[in-house]
Amino acid sequence: MEKRRQTQYSGIGGQAVLEGVMMKNKTKYAVAVRKPDGDIDVQVEEYKGICGDKGFAKLPLIRGTFAFIDSLVLGMRVTMHSASFYEDEEDTKKTGKTSGGRTDDIMMGGTVVISVVIAVALFMLLPFWISDLLGKYIRNASLVAILEGILRILIFVGYIVAISLMKDIKRLYMYHGAEHKCINCIERGRPLTVKDVMRSSRQHKRCGTSFLLFVVLVSVIVFFFIRVDNMALKLVLRLLLVPVIAGISYEIIRLAGRSDNIFVRIISAPGMWMQRLTTKEPDEEMVKVAIASVEAVFDWRAYLQETFGYDVDDL
Repeated sequence: MEKRRQTQYSGIGGQAVLEGVMMKNKTKYAVAVRKPDGDIDVQVEEYKGICGDKGFAKLPLIRGTFAFIDSLVLGMRVTMHSASFYEDEEDTKKTGKTSGGRTDDIMMGGTVVISVVIAVALFMLLPFWISDLLGKYIRNASLVAILEGILRILIFVGYIVAISLMKDIKRLYMYHGAEHKCINCIERGRPLTVKDVMRSSRQHKRCGTSFLLFVVLVSVIVFFFIRVDNMALKLVLRLLLVPVIAGISYEIIRLAGRSDNIFVRIISAPGMWMQRLTTKEPDEEMVKVAIASVEAVFDWRAYLQETFGYDVDDL
């Protein structure tokens, strides 16, 4: 039934949330959540990013930093929305009230800042601190730099493995798999049905997991070639270079999403492997939630007609 097998870039992206999936197409996004009563709630909103349509935010290398911040802000927003169906249910029954929008915005902003600080401390500064301690016993600067890179990779992989063992995270990873399966289904030219989504791959080259792994790997390379003796300056450089590293990683993930040559497959392989940990096979009910999210912001039938040249009704 498929006329073409190669991956086509659809431009849609998503994220798994508590008992649901968020899908984004350009400035429009939808959050579909399986409510406690079993119904699917779909909310459609618009998010233009922290810089809106400013031209400088779209420049290569620079745009990666803003895209990363936007993903954190939007991710926190949709996570709070999905969690409200479960965490606020009991509070609403007791007080009859829900939290205000201004309070939610302040909490969201604070949570984003704290998340960034923790991520930088865990994946950037902790390996640096440990390697600095080892440097007192190892006099070879290149070897210390290599050890710092290895530590950064081990900490990142260890973190992913550790949280994947949590029961709630496993369910979140199943929705993550449903999100990927929907995008892969469309980009492979298949109609967005439960049957076709279920048989699609749960790994995708534009995944946030791959982006984070690229950040770690690029930081290893960048920090290896930047050598200064002053410890304070070393620390400052690592902090200042975080946006640069994010920008480079973003360009790599964009290339991976739009190309499928042997080079792209090789550099994408580590991220695809990591997704075996951060995605799990969803059940059909989870897939239905993901499909509802896609259909709220993306006309996949028109996409198949334009890209693959056939009408869904003819399949």
